[in-house]
Amino acid sequence: MSKKEVRDCRPASVAGDEGFIRGVKDCLPTVLGYLSIGFAAGVIEKTAGLSLAEIALMSMLLYAGSAQFIAAGMLAAGSPTTAIIFTVFFVNLRHLLMSAALVPYFRHLPVWKNVLLGSQLTDETFGVAVTRLAGKPQGSFQWMFGLNLAAYLNWLIANLAGGIFGQWVTQPEKFGLDFALPAMFIGLFMLQLAESSRIGTDLIVAFSAVALAVVGNLFVSEGAGVLIAIILAASIGVWVEKWK
Repeated sequence: MSKKEVRDCRPASVAGDEGFIRGVKDCLPTVLGYLSIGFAAGVIEKTAGLSLAEIALMSMLLYAGSAQFIAAGMLAAGSPTTAIIFTVFFVNLRHLLMSAALVPYFRHLPVWKNVLLGSQLTDETFGVAVTRLAGKPQGSFQWMFGLNLAAYLNWLIANLAGGIFGQWVTQPEKFGLDFALPAMFIGLFMLQLAESSRIGTDLIVAFSAVALAVVGNLFVSEGAGVLIAIILAASIGVWVEKWK
């Protein structure tokens, strides 16, 4: 039986569940968060002196919320180019870990498809993908591409909107834009809890991470405290699962 015949024999619900449109729909929880965060990024980038074309290029090529905020702030402060490049590089090193975590699901794809999916991966699409692919032997390229592309275009549009209309928004925090990123991650976490079969373990890991981050910040920098909390909380989760 050919590959085409095998695909045709699959139930329609399965094919639709793994398609491009399903990926776009699964991206919807991140849309509102991206709109507000991207708008705020566009405002800051415009304030830093970037033109709309430069904002668009930064959104398409850098495509990283935290890195774009940092880069815009450093540009406004007159930091040297090398400092900006190295700072953005280290801030985005986590993407190597996220990509590595998804490798088992897309090992069957050719290299160019993996490069395409990996280049569009973000914290939010990674969170959706990990939840969606849990327990599955492999992921669908069409689904992941739909998820990534929807987030990518949404981010670009939001940044451009911030660059265009940002001149009238002098204090983004008054509209809650500064809370958009935490709110979006809370929403993704709740969706993951709703579909998880290990709610108890997930809650233990979440509360442990928060508590460890708060305590860690008393002794080390905020960034280091968060990284240490993530590692320790993940270790606690593994230990809990082994001792069940």
